[in-house]
Amino acid sequence: MRPGSILLIAITGLIWGVTAMVVIGVTLTLITGEVALPQATAAGVAGLIGALVLVWRQTADIKGMPAWVLSAVVLTLVLLLGTFAAPFTLPLNNVPLWQLAGLLAFVASVTAANHVSLNGATLGSMSRYEREVIYIRIFKGIGFVVFTIIVALPFYVMVMTSLKSQQALLANPLDLSIDLSQGFDGLFRSYVELFTQFNFGRYLMVSAIVSVGTVILTLLFSVPGAYAVSRLRFPGQALLSRSVLLIYMVPAIVLVIPLYAVFSQLGLRNTLTGLLIVYPATTIPVALYMLQGYFRGLPSELEEAGLMDGLSRLGVIMKITLPLSLPALASVSLYVFMIAWNEFLFAFMFLDDPDIFTLSRGVVSLNSSEVPRQHLMAGAVIATVPVLFIFLWFERFLVQGLTAGSVKG
Repeated sequence: MRPGSILLIAITGLIWGVTAMVVIGVTLTLITGEVALPQATAAGVAGLIGALVLVWRQTADIKGMPAWVLSAVVLTLVLLLGTFAAPFTLPLNNVPLWQLAGLLAFVASVTAANHVSLNGATLGSMSRYEREVIYIRIFKGIGFVVFTIIVALPFYVMVMTSLKSQQALLANPLDLSIDLSQGFDGLFRSYVELFTQFNFGRYLMVSAIVSVGTVILTLLFSVPGAYAVSRLRFPGQALLSRSVLLIYMVPAIVLVIPLYAVFSQLGLRNTLTGLLIVYPATTIPVALYMLQGYFRGLPSELEEAGLMDGLSRLGVIMKITLPLSLPALASVSLYVFMIAWNEFLFAFMFLDDPDIFTLSRGVVSLNSSEVPRQHLMAGAVIATVPVLFIFLWFERFLVQGLTAGSVKG
């Protein structure tokens, strides 16, 4: 038995105990509005002992309850004894259901993290490879926790703020708990007022038109361009293929001023036509770059067989290439749609008429002292949720389209 092995197991449990207690304690504070101070020391000791018990039980040749069950029981007892049955420094009669849920979440998360990190570990000597595997599992788990917090916390604050009343925000801006006593009408009052008083329905329609139009125009130009670069032979083909993304070396803020002047002289400023010219110009290069890699990965023999059967080059593209490229087309369409939906700089500079504001431009118009903060947050939620659902729905196509053609071509 090596002390180093026991020390590594103990440190693993300590890390997961402290991490889970801090995250769950802060979460409990945000949900309930009560100040829940996490007992990090006791949680670390509980996680440490739980990890040692877990490894001992999974290596001991005895019959009884599973290793993770025994670890969870011991971990719970140590935590409750070490914190005098108050793991979040709150009286047990204060939000008891939430405290019970927090305690169960802590025990479950620490037990699962210890089990995943220390699967296959023993109290005896461990090789260098076995120790490195545990290190990697710990770092992956911590990275996942940090990434989840970075993504989820701002969205939670945004949603909870949008559900608050003006009086509640003025009384305690840091209270992000849910007040169900308001009823349905009170909770979603900000959203109703956005559509009835701030013209958000029109903003949604304009953004949808501009985004879908940008996708259509981008595909109309990028599909034949990508096919030509990947399949046809002409002077400068290699140079064009490599330089297609050079436009992204020029910051948008550098382009917006001359475009503003040109569009003002042409009468295209403060029109959706101007946006439908600028947006495809910025999305076509990346769409062309993504599609050409996919087209190169398709078997050229299929297209040659189509040409031999009498199809024209356009017929080959329409009947062979495009049907085989649906994952790539879906991923490019989703990517372009998200760019157009979230774009702000050009919409802010070009649009002055509230009747043709895009959603991002409309949200910024709420950022004033005359508009309550909950309306601004509600507008941000409305701008985020549609594209979030679309992204989750088409995620499988996005992954296929981004990875296909990444090796060949």
